[in-house]
Amino acid sequence: MTTSETNNIPITVFTGFLGAGKTSIILSLLPRLPRDYRVVLLKNEFGDVEVDSQLAKQSSLTAVSEILNGCMCCVLVGQMKTALLEIREKFRPDRLFIECSGSAFPATLAFQIRELERETNGDFKLDAIVTVIDAENFTGYEDTSPTAKMQASYTDLILINKWEHISERDLDILIDHLNTLNDTTPKVKCHGREGVDPSVVMGIDSKLFRLGSFEHTDVPHHDEVQTVTIYKGRKPTYVHSPTSHDGHAHTDHAHCGHADNSVDRPGSKSSTVVQDAISSISQDTLADALGVLSKETVWRVKGFVKLESGYHILNWAFGRYELTSIGEVPEDVGVVKLTVMGERGEVKRASRKLAEKLQAEMV
Repeated sequence: MTTSETNNIPITVFTGFLGAGKTSIILSLLPRLPRDYRVVLLKNEFGDVEVDSQLAKQSSLTAVSEILNGCMCCVLVGQMKTALLEIREKFRPDRLFIECSGSAFPATLAFQIRELERETNGDFKLDAIVTVIDAENFTGYEDTSPTAKMQASYTDLILINKWEHISERDLDILIDHLNTLNDTTPKVKCHGREGVDPSVVMGIDSKLFRLGSFEHTDVPHHDEVQTVTIYKGRKPTYVHSPTSHDGHAHTDHAHCGHADNSVDRPGSKSSTVVQDAISSISQDTLADALGVLSKETVWRVKGFVKLESGYHILNWAFGRYELTSIGEVPEDVGVVKLTVMGERGEVKRASRKLAEKLQAEMV
């Protein structure tokens, strides 16, 4: 049935640690849906770089909205509610995907969706919490991240991604470990670029997180991830607003403890942009620079780079990276604009080495 027939918008929430592959899985679902099926993606991401929106705009999504530089499970809850209401009025989608930031605790977010469901007389409905696990790196980041354990524990479905990069024995060990965290939730292996069949993640009708089932104010908040911005060519202006395909701003830009950058942000609406000559870097230089990063302390790097062949989106996670060629870039992107995410207290040192290799600056 379509949304108009059921009078509600089902919401599927995707959570998982940094670099687990949430965006790739979401985008892999779209070609398998009916052509007239309207899907809107609401993303919550660290930093100021609207990377995944650039990728998503090339898909069949009806719209993309981003809430940047904070976390919807804590101080940005009000922004999430505003964004959902505007999406309902502007697009009336058949389904809404919410992609959480890497350190979001889904129970608090789900509780807020349940409250909104009640306030809107059922216009929204929480269909499922889906947690994406990076099979290759889960053991490493789960050891240092209480949130990663919570994401695997409080969920309707666990998608095991990147399992093809590990041995069959290691996969068995991983599944046994996941069962110790959550032995009742189904665990499904993704199929590389093909992701997973939509019927697996849609129509679950979550029974978790019903109103009154827990006190969301008692849920601990873990400020585990620190971010640093690296730029070359133009200085970031910090005036982004989440936008849909048509450029309409859904929410205000806000700062949250999750994204603890090195310097205070400009307080005005129009910060000075430093215009430098735009050149480029070689792919060998980029590869050499990324080679200094340790996946033990740096979990994700994403942003824009101008190579000799043109602008590309960089996605780096736990030692592996991809480059995607694009034509359109945000106005404040120079040669390099990257957000580096990692372990608090360590990521700045790693970012400094990366910046030196790229002859770039840190903020």
